[in-house]
This record gives sequence, structure tokens and C-alpha cells, in this order.
Amino acid sequence: MKKTLILLILSTFLFGCKNAIEDDGKIKVVTTTNILADLVSEIGGNQISLQSLMGAGVDPHLYKASEGDVSKLYNADIIFYGGLHLEGKLVDIFEKMQSSKNTVSLGDRLPKDQLIASANFGSNYDPHVWFNIQFFKQFAQIVTNELSKADAENADVYTENNKKYQAKLDSLEAELKATINTLPKEKRILVTAHDAFNYFGKAYDFEVVGLQGISTASEAGVRDVQNLSEFIIENKVKAIFVESSVPRRTIEALKAAVLSKKHNVEIGGSLYSDALGDPGTEEGTYIGMFKYNMNTIVNALK
Repeated sequence: MKKTLILLILSTFLFGCKNAIEDDGKIKVVTTTNILADLVSEIGGNQISLQSLMGAGVDPHLYKASEGDVSKLYNADIIFYGGLHLEGKLVDIFEKMQSSKNTVSLGDRLPKDQLIASANFGSNYDPHVWFNIQFFKQFAQIVTNELSKADAENADVYTENNKKYQAKLDSLEAELKATINTLPKEKRILVTAHDAFNYFGKAYDFEVVGLQGISTASEAGVRDVQNLSEFIIENKVKAIFVESSVPRRTIEALKAAVLSKKHNVEIGGSLYSDALGDPGTEEGTYIGMFKYNMNTIVNALK
């Protein structure tokens, strides 16, 4: 019923409503996650008017659009979203807007032969591509191209901002690899609440195991907990991790299962997976989030 209502509201906006937002001359951009908002802000700077649907700690897999969200989307000149079914409950809205809005699915612009397929996610690709910094660099270029097309007058500004941000991402990756190299390869086993870090593992030489599947809409069962507890014991995993956008109870249940078998494992900290931290904090940026995750993981597993 709620889905039908949202689509009805959207149809009304698309075919009958006037733009109620005062035009300040800037192109209006909306992103779904705050990860993408941070990226677009780096490229767009003061030349754009930017809004994000989701804030810190919000799970995009389960997010449902409000009436206010639909209004923001309707009034946008460009909409950037993760795609690859990351925002599963918003797909219908984006599809309905395609004929009248510049909707950019960033994940779907990446080469398919470089994506990780998953039979456990409706035979779709793993959407957590931002944990490969090289993919995020491609996102930055796509955003630059789209903003430049929509606002040719400021194309040089967007290009220069992108050049500076690409250099920052290169520095981030170099720092990441140096930190990882301090951790012996046999200790590079990352156990988390759900399968959000597979691209991280593939790019930076970690074995990654998630208790839940790629989407948090799936629930971990007793058998999943028991199987993963055996894996932790067999591989002498020192620490496991909760995630900021996923309830702690699943990882706490996993820890309890391990302890019940007379093996000690610690919760190594909370990682940012599907959302950044609070605005104004270091973890509220993509680069700050990545550094925080990197240091939390390496320090806990040493």
C-alpha cells in the first residue's frame, strides 16, 4: 500500500506539480547515500545545490522513500544513486523517473567483468563497489562528466575539482596498502555483519566473510552462526566486527557461539559499511571513513 502511495505521489509530481523550491541558479543534485553525497560535494563544490536522502547509520538496502524524498527527487536536475540494486526499495521510483530526469546509476556504469556476482543476491552483482578505491575514482569521473554536461559554464571547475580529488584518492590507496602490509597475510581475515567488504577483500588481499548476505534484508540463521563460529576457531581469528548501519545483535550472537566452544574472539570495533559517519566528523567523509575502517581492522587483527 505504501509503495503504491509513493508511486501515486510521484506520478502527480511528474505530471502536474510546480517546482516549489526557489531557484538560486545552481543545478540541483540529489544523492541517495551520504557516501555519494560526499563524492558529489567534492566535485560540485559551491556550484551545485546538493541534498542527500540518507544520513549517517542509514541502511540503503532497507530504505523506503518518504513523500518528502519524492519531492526532492522530482525537483532535482540530476539524481546520483548507487545502483546494482543497492537501494532495492527505490528501484520503482528511479525507473519511473528515467524518462523525465537525469538519473545516474553509478554502479551500473562500471565494467561488468570487474564486478562480483552473487547467486545469493537475486543473481545480481554485489553493489558495495565503493570499497575498491579504483571504482570510486571512476565514480568521481562519471560525476564530473555529468555535472559538466548539465552545467557547461562551470565545467572547468568540476574538472579541476576532480583532478584534486583523484590525487587525494591515490594518496588514500597508497596509505591503505602501507598499513595493510603491517599485517601478516595469515591474519588478513575479515569477519563482519554482512557481505559489504568483498570488493575491499579482492582489491587489498583480505579473505572476507559476512554473517548475513550482501543485502541486510536477509537474516542470519542459527546454522549460519554455528558454521561461521567453526570457521573463526579453525582459522584462529582474533577479532570480528560490527557495522554502523547493521544491528549489533548478529555479531554478538556470533561471539557468544565462539565463546561457548571455549575459544576467545573479540569484537574489534564498528566499521562503516553502507553509510558514512556523522557530518562534521572525519568519518563523515569517504576518505576519513576509509582510514578509520583500515586502522580499526588492522589494529584489531594484529
